Amino acid sequence: MYNNYKKQRIKSVIIICFIFALAIFATHHIYYKFQNERDTDYSSESLDITFHEETKDKVTLTKVTPVTDAVGLASQAYTFTIKNNMTIPVNYTIKLVDDLEKIFEDECSDYQMPKDSIRVSIKDDKKTEIYNLSDLTDNVLKKEKIKALGEKEYVIRVWTRQDTAIKAGTVRHYHGEIQIIEDDNQLAILTTK
Repeated sequence: MYNNYKKQRIKSVIIICFIFALAIFATHHIYYKFQNERDTDYSSESLDITFHEETKDKVTLTKVTPVTDAVGLASQAYTFTIKNNMTIPVNYTIKLVDDLEKIFEDECSDYQMPKDSIRVSIKDDKKTEIYNLSDLTDNVLKKEKIKALGEKEYVIRVWTRQDTAIKAGTVRHYHGEIQIIEDDNQLAILTTK
């Protein structure tokens, strides 16, 4: 009787361990499957850029909802990682430009939100910087140098300025596109996986 109880207990422990291992494997596999589908790769000569949102490099502001900077910094994030594949440092520029293709496709050039009503933030591992979109020179958010074989992550957020003259609920919006330009001349473009 004692042997039957011991065998039953060992069998139960083995079954529980098997189920637990299967659950861990399935969770891991599902997580990375969806993460890889969400990540979108762009590249230039020396840099690999991975956008981590379904929207890729596209930025959209569809509602006129004036908010404070504190609330804006909690709005939808557009996250991407820049990786240097070279053994030397590389200079790059991050821009937020109008997405002319989307504006043309939606036939909404008359409904674009004025740039002075839009706030944009860019955050790296050191600090968060906030600008009015109209104050950017040549749409440049940041000029940086990445160390050899280095990697940096950025988060961009866009929101309507609190003291804008546009009324909340107005049919105005913004279509933008994040661009990473290596050494001021080569735009990172979409690569196929």
